[in-house]
Amino acid sequence: MADIGVGVGPYEELTFDAEGDVDGGRREAVARIDATDLVVFAHGWNSDRSTATRLFDRFFAPFPGLVGPAVRLGYVGVVWPSIRFSDEPIPDFDDQGALAEPGYGAALDPATRGALGVFWPGREAELDRVAELLEERPESEAALIEFGALVRELAGVDAVDAVGAVAGSGSALGVGVGVPAMFAEDALSVFRAFAEALASAGGPAGDPGFTAGGALRALWGGAKEVLRQATYYEMKKRAGVVGERGLGPVLTGLAGRRPGLRIHLIGHSFGGRVVSFALRAMPDGARYVKSMTLLQGAFSHYAFADRLPHDKGRGGALSGLQRRVDGPVVACHSPYDTSLKLLYPLASRMARDSAGLFGFDERWGAIGHDGVQAVAGATRLDLAEVLRAGLPGSGCVSVDAGSVVRRGGAPSGAHSDVCHEELARVVVAAGRMGR
Repeated sequence: MADIGVGVGPYEELTFDAEGDVDGGRREAVARIDATDLVVFAHGWNSDRSTATRLFDRFFAPFPGLVGPAVRLGYVGVVWPSIRFSDEPIPDFDDQGALAEPGYGAALDPATRGALGVFWPGREAELDRVAELLEERPESEAALIEFGALVRELAGVDAVDAVGAVAGSGSALGVGVGVPAMFAEDALSVFRAFAEALASAGGPAGDPGFTAGGALRALWGGAKEVLRQATYYEMKKRAGVVGERGLGPVLTGLAGRRPGLRIHLIGHSFGGRVVSFALRAMPDGARYVKSMTLLQGAFSHYAFADRLPHDKGRGGALSGLQRRVDGPVVACHSPYDTSLKLLYPLASRMARDSAGLFGFDERWGAIGHDGVQAVAGATRLDLAEVLRAGLPGSGCVSVDAGSVVRRGGAPSGAHSDVCHEELARVVVAAGRMGR
């Protein structure tokens, strides 16, 4: 049964847990959808169930008027366990006045505090103290160091000799490269790095949550961002697991039962990671995925590369897997997405290499910031060109969508500004579903 609140139909959801296990009833409901083409949309990281449903409803709304008469569309929302920092406004969904507020301050709002309690169950005492410190923002090195220790404990690395483990080969976070440098470096330096990134993302110079350098009180905005980024590592791993162990096998099974069904994948933010990692579970030569569109994808711009520019002996995590899509792999990107322009690279560097903590390095760039990189033959277009002339029939295509993906407040900028008919038209063009 389609969920109330999604205006198109037939619509069903695929619901996954953190290990990629699917709700069997939902899977069977999807298999019964009467359609020639199925558009499958995975939401991103900063989402709860309500936000995800609204995203699907808003994004899918233009599709019935865009497709040709021979196309019978079915719609699927991929729901997976993520976390919403509700004080970060999302264009279209939150009060427009919130986008003009002085910003993302240091204190935790009640909804975010509640979400963190679900994310880290049984850690109420630590979270209460974290919330207290963020509310008070004491101008004290000891308080900032205490906050850093609490975040490390919540992230599961408090018992590790963090500095000595950075070069190690495993961590409680599952990133596989030792303890992230954000937990190993001096806490004040890390908070300052994030405070400076937040200031660059558009925070007012006088707001204590954003101001870089100077008084210790100015570092609390950076400290809060470190808390937010501590959830990033778990979400990054989870998105890959849900894609490879969950969505990919479900779609392969569906294609076996419905061999004529054409599947079109869409992913926003970490949802782009979900749908992309689903390709890992599909057999070579599979032809049932007819297009994939990534909206501000929060994963490496080198993911599809056969050879990494900085390490010729290795390829990207999804090297060559674009060939499992019988159509184009489209990466929409925007220069107004400050989350991917500034915070994603900083967090990625801090996850991998303490020596590069404060320097820019292209190896940490996101596909939603500057598109697909280091893939031979990849095409680069702007949105107007795509809407006028369409897309190539295959291969990786980067589309500069900055003409429409441009609204949003600090710290993420336009990262969630994806509900536009123009982007729906990109999906339709990629899937050859138009009139």
